[in-house]
Amino acid sequence: MNTPPYLELQAVSNFSFLRGASHPEELFAMAKFHGYDALGIADFDTVAGIVRAHVAAEATGVRLIAGCRLSLTDGSIVLAYPTDRAAWGRLCRLLTLGNKRGDRQTFQLTWDDLAREGAGLILILHPQPHDDRVNERLIALKRVLAPGEPAMVRGYLGLTRHFRPGDVRRLERLQALADRHDMPTVVVGDVLYHMPERTVLQDIVTAIRCGRTMETLGEDREYARDRHLKSPADMARLYAGFEDALGRSLEIAAACRFSVADLRYQYPEESDVVGETPQATLARLVREALPRRYPTGVPKDVLKQLKHELDLIAGLDYAPYFLTVNTIVRQARALGIVCQGRGSAANSAVCYVLGVTAIDPVRSGLLFERFVSAERREPPDIDVDFESDRREEVIQWIYQHYGRQHAALCATVMRYQPKGALREVGKVMGLSDDLLGLLSKHLASALGDPDVLRARAAELHLDLSERRLSLTLAFATRLLTFPRQLGTHPGGFVLTRDRLDALVPVQIAAMEDRQIIVWDKDDIDALKFMKVDVLGLGMLGCLRRCFEFLESHHHRRLDIATIPAEDPATYAMIRKADTLGTFQIESRAQMSMLPRLKPTTFYDLVVQVAIVRPGPIQGDMVHPYLRRREGLEKPDCPSLQLQAILGKTLGVPLFQEQAMQVAIHCAGFTPGEADQLRRSMATFKFTGGVSHFKTKLIEGMVDQGYARDFAERTFAQLEGFGSYGFPESHAASFALVAYASSYLKCHHPDAFCAALLNAQPMGFYAPAQIVRDAREHGVDVRAIDINRSRWDCTLEGRAGSAQFTVRLGMRLVKGLSNEQAARIVANRMPLYDSIEDVWRRADVPVSALERLAEADAFRSLDLDRRAALWAIKGLAPSVLPLFAAAERFANRIESEFNEPSFPLAPMSEGADVVEDYGTTGLTLRRHPVSFLRGDLQRRGMILCADLARTRDGRRVRLGGLVLMRQRPGTAKGVMFMTIEDETGVANLIFWKDRIEAQRPIVIGAGMIGVTGILQREGEVLHVIANEVEDLTPLLARVGQASTARQERAAGNERTIAVKARDFR
Repeated sequence: MNTPPYLELQAVSNFSFLRGASHPEELFAMAKFHGYDALGIADFDTVAGIVRAHVAAEATGVRLIAGCRLSLTDGSIVLAYPTDRAAWGRLCRLLTLGNKRGDRQTFQLTWDDLAREGAGLILILHPQPHDDRVNERLIALKRVLAPGEPAMVRGYLGLTRHFRPGDVRRLERLQALADRHDMPTVVVGDVLYHMPERTVLQDIVTAIRCGRTMETLGEDREYARDRHLKSPADMARLYAGFEDALGRSLEIAAACRFSVADLRYQYPEESDVVGETPQATLARLVREALPRRYPTGVPKDVLKQLKHELDLIAGLDYAPYFLTVNTIVRQARALGIVCQGRGSAANSAVCYVLGVTAIDPVRSGLLFERFVSAERREPPDIDVDFESDRREEVIQWIYQHYGRQHAALCATVMRYQPKGALREVGKVMGLSDDLLGLLSKHLASALGDPDVLRARAAELHLDLSERRLSLTLAFATRLLTFPRQLGTHPGGFVLTRDRLDALVPVQIAAMEDRQIIVWDKDDIDALKFMKVDVLGLGMLGCLRRCFEFLESHHHRRLDIATIPAEDPATYAMIRKADTLGTFQIESRAQMSMLPRLKPTTFYDLVVQVAIVRPGPIQGDMVHPYLRRREGLEKPDCPSLQLQAILGKTLGVPLFQEQAMQVAIHCAGFTPGEADQLRRSMATFKFTGGVSHFKTKLIEGMVDQGYARDFAERTFAQLEGFGSYGFPESHAASFALVAYASSYLKCHHPDAFCAALLNAQPMGFYAPAQIVRDAREHGVDVRAIDINRSRWDCTLEGRAGSAQFTVRLGMRLVKGLSNEQAARIVANRMPLYDSIEDVWRRADVPVSALERLAEADAFRSLDLDRRAALWAIKGLAPSVLPLFAAAERFANRIESEFNEPSFPLAPMSEGADVVEDYGTTGLTLRRHPVSFLRGDLQRRGMILCADLARTRDGRRVRLGGLVLMRQRPGTAKGVMFMTIEDETGVANLIFWKDRIEAQRPIVIGAGMIGVTGILQREGEVLHVIANEVEDLTPLLARVGQASTARQERAAGNERTIAVKARDFR
């Protein structure tokens, strides 16, 4: 007997979000194993995974039949498969409608919707177990079918075994019912996972979605039995007697001619001159902009490069894309928003001349083909950074300018991470909340590492042989990277000329005034669609604020482009690692590298930005570069070609462009193959994809005369790039912002400090460290004052000095709103003379006055914290400020100055410091650790500043507030910590075994004592931590003597609230 032909039309992937238990790639790999020619993917009410399925189909040679499983409002389930491109557009519009109508909470689609938009779709009614309404659903389906069109082309009844008693008789009844309606049947497997071993994981994701435990899953658990992808032979055996229904799967597959590869992107039209082509418009704009970039004349090599780029852009028809980006950037600048293009776009002279980017690629020797390539024939990708706190203005302008039918953000696929996976799997296994919290805190980061997992479990006295616990850990590990839901990309816009929802479904995003497509940036890249990244960079907002201060107070007009280049004082400051608050070079790793690399030019700064990255570190590029820079070894460039490529980085390949050029010129790669190498480096973190180039690159270099050990070393360096290798253009763009911020810090520390505080939160350091650093640079910083402060920090004149004083702003007062501060500022002329005056004129609630009093903002009224709080209590809460004057006239309330005077005990300085930290996060008084110096000295702890006078290798003890912890993913478990005392900061290094041995203190302490060995490398100091002590309880002593609120009960005194910033 011949096996009836069969193709599986209905496989559900994990992009149905907790409804399927296999990745699309796994389903297609199994389909190939079973010998299928095609496989249908029909996820629940979405096509979010269809591009991944398309890529997997191309990789396996198994054709994708794109479809969707539609949930109608009457409970019907309909499988929909587009037969051509137009039908795909209608399916996308249906999904868009169903998502928007349900307002993100539900999917709402009706039979009438299918009747309006169903042309070209093959629809399969898919009855569920115990469905007693199949007859009326078939009637509804028949009404949807186009009049006069044969039903077999459009409508089918799906037959699926559920492996329950009477299953075959159920299929026979469905077949008979279909025959009465003249409706053909087709077998669909209702596949939920690719192999039987995923059954339990399917149960787990179902329980997570339903909010149940495994014990209470019930019928939903039974439904998932035996739902793996089966071979055609197995399907023939299971559906014996339904051969015609089996064979119709091939009939449907043949009718579905649509392919995801058929999708074509259409650029928006940007030309503002009637009859002018986009290419002509682009060329004209470049010509008009040249004098602005080159006021003394355009160099010949720039003209040559522009011609080359414009010719290539014309040949690839990319001019509309450049025009779109230019339109957005031009509008942002019209709004006064600082912006700068970065990434590979900085390789383009066209982008530079138009003002999209700020790096001259001709002068910098950057490679345009890294950005646009005739061989690759893929759209360029331009990332533009805008001020973080004004980026929303740009986003909403894009929606308004292009229209919401033509503009949406990309999605991001929110995947399970260790903590989330542990918590959700643990819940369905019935573990207690306390145990889940313990697992999430201590075991999550060890998932996938059995040795560390066992060690940590032993510390916590957990029995890993306990069945529910062991299953939780095992299946949480398997759930990692599974899609959980769709999120919103920070700023990746897809803009189209025609309706966007005819290309891809659009849905309402969780963020207000946002809509997203259901595909992420990787999907967009795979389809070669245009995307404009509208990203946020906090430092740009800081720079803009600083430029405004310079113009208004120093009468100096600057912007990023006009900041003096190659300033010696700026580089001297950078070499000393005096870079707190600057961009990119403020981290501990960067600060440690700066005195060793010793930047003296802008290109040194480009290298500095790029070299302190996991890629160069993993590729063992850092130490060879530093040794060569210090003259301790010679650059190893055994050919003139290699010298031309790697000469400026001393023979070390630091940038992706260099990796491409080495592959082309030294190993015989074509430009296309070199770009594949670059892409492999970009995805190495997930795929390890560089390795399959190993033989080709090494043998290619050997064939061209390079020594094998040199070729192998070169490959090892390239492989180390991982997903972290910087394009040189990207490093140059970031280096420019780093230089600009450093210049401003060096020459205008007052304006830079105020601007940086107003741009918070951003960067590595909290306001307390920013203010301390500014004061160490001679900046006078004054406290928040009811009659002087605005919402933002401001600059005030300083007698006898060209430098200005920084006045802290009310934005630092915890619990005070911008709107309340604005009312105080708007009504304080003449200046306030009492708290009652503030309350009466500013019309702010008493709670706002209390926040200001606790922040010690009434000193200019001769009121300290306690006196101010006492005066506020004298305000009658029942009297509205509007009628305060009349009430006062009637003597119904008394001013605080008319009340009997009671002496209030002054607060200790320590108590004031505690209150400062509690209300504003910083103090202008003594450092809190200074109050504890006696305790620390008795413990044998030295000052942080003493480290500079201590010999290398000495054992030291010191203590301080924990400012930050950083544990890079590539640091092999090492943690870097910065602590601070009254004299400065100290940098600590914790090896992995020390972290595990003292984990609660290392991870959780607010103040820490450490014993370790001082490591000195040039001007760079670290303490290699051995033993730690939690000193956090000592902080309670700082303000123990007194508090601002007298009624605070004894024993409940406020303690220093210092929260460390933790980074990965």
